[in-house]
Order: sequence, then structure tokens, then C-alpha cells
Amino acid sequence: MGFPGVWMTESESMIYRVVPKCACSSIGQIMFHSDHGRYFDGDIHDAKDGLHKWARRESEDAIERAVRAHDAVVFTCVRNPYSRILSSFFDKIAGIQRNGRRYRGNLVPQLIQRYGVEVGSPDDGFDFDQIKSFRRFLLFARDTIRWRRPMEPDIHWSAMSGHISTFIVNGGRYDQIFFTEKFNEGMQRVLDAADTPVTMDVEQVPKFNESEGHGPKRAHKVSDYFDDLSRHLVWEIYKKDFQLFRYDFDNPDNKMPKGEVDLDEVHAKLGR
Repeated sequence: MGFPGVWMTESESMIYRVVPKCACSSIGQIMFHSDHGRYFDGDIHDAKDGLHKWARRESEDAIERAVRAHDAVVFTCVRNPYSRILSSFFDKIAGIQRNGRRYRGNLVPQLIQRYGVEVGSPDDGFDFDQIKSFRRFLLFARDTIRWRRPMEPDIHWSAMSGHISTFIVNGGRYDQIFFTEKFNEGMQRVLDAADTPVTMDVEQVPKFNESEGHGPKRAHKVSDYFDDLSRHLVWEIYKKDFQLFRYDFDNPDNKMPKGEVDLDEVHAKLGR
């Protein structure tokens, strides 16, 4: 199976397991800059060179060799599950994608028809009931994850622990797992531990948010979107994420983790 979702600098200084909706654009650009002294011109997800990616066949051998040797700093980044699923909804479901179209073609029309989700449009200023539509989307997300219908779960809302576990199960080991909510601190720790060709200060890095500006802004605080049923669904989908990465299930408005990640626990529980 190899190492799907893994990016590596060409200098083999850093290996990163991508977790969607967890600052992956910023992390990819920092990795690119740490090798080349410049940022990639465009969305780093579109980069075809300058960064090893498991999705590129010509990168597979280099990544496999580096993971086995474990000379590079291996890391990933996680995010509060409440914020992450909300971000997935506003970006992928309610938002217009970079290509000017809806995400995955017929997905949004299917959600409108089957689940009664509304998303508005740029023409009406994305005027729709965000809370009602999000809760209906959450039912859909649970259905895809629990029963794999009406489609396979999408990488943007499947559990972080699922993404992170594939790397462990296939023989990798993480050196660091940090929080999106403490991004600068965590990313700088990775850079300090890595032998990069270019020295970087994370505080000087511009903000890379590829999902910003093409969809509705969140109109309410996080807890307003999650009634009792929604929280039950969130626990069903993301129980491991809350437990392993120390996020506060009881208070959706507390986006900060309650403690540091225990790497030994992560490897033990996700490596089975």
C-alpha cells in the first residue's frame, strides 16, 4: 500500500503526512520554500515538481526509502474536529472551487436533492440557513463514513486518525504531531529539528489559505451549529480524534487542545 498522502522535501529533510483541512497548504509551501528559497507560484496541491508526493509515481521510491531510513523529521498536523468539519462544509460544500465550479461535480446537487441541504450562490450572496444546512450535511458525512453511502467518505471530512494511521500501519513513525491552533509554534519546532537547505522563521511566512474568499463566511459561533444530535454524530465520527489529540468534546467553542499529543499512544492505538 505504501505511503499515500505523504509529501517530502527534495532534500529529504522533512516527511509530512497530509491531513486535509489542517493547514496543509501552508505546510506544503513552507516545505517547498525550505528547499528552494521561494514559495510555489500557485496552489501547492498543484505542484508537479519541487516537492516529492506519493501521488507522483516518480517520488514513490524516494519516499519509501526515506521513511524506512527515518533520517528525515516525520510529522503531521491536526485540528479541532468541530472546526474541521465546519471548514469542510463551508469550503467544499457551500463554496465555489478554484476552477469556478462546485466540488466534485454532482455532489452538491445530490446533497440538495437527498438531504435538503441549501448552499446559496454568489448571486444571492450565499444567503441560506447555515445552521440547518450544516446539520443536514453532517448527517450525509456520517452516512458516508459509517455505511459508505451514498458515496465513499471524502478525504476532507474523514477522521484525522484514519489519515494518520495509514502511515503507521505501513511502517512509518512520527516524530512530531502538532496543532493547527498552535501552528507557528509547532511548525517552527519541526523546522528547528530538520536539516533544511534554507533557514526559515515561521513568523515571516505569509498566510496560505486556498479555500478563502470563494464561499460564504461562517455567520455564527461554532457551538451554534451543533445541537445534541449533531454532537452525537460528531462523537460517532471523530471519537478517536478527540481522544488521541486531546480536543474538548464538551465545549465546541473551545478550539484549543487540552494537552499535548502522546506519540507513543498514537502509534500504539493507530498502528493495529
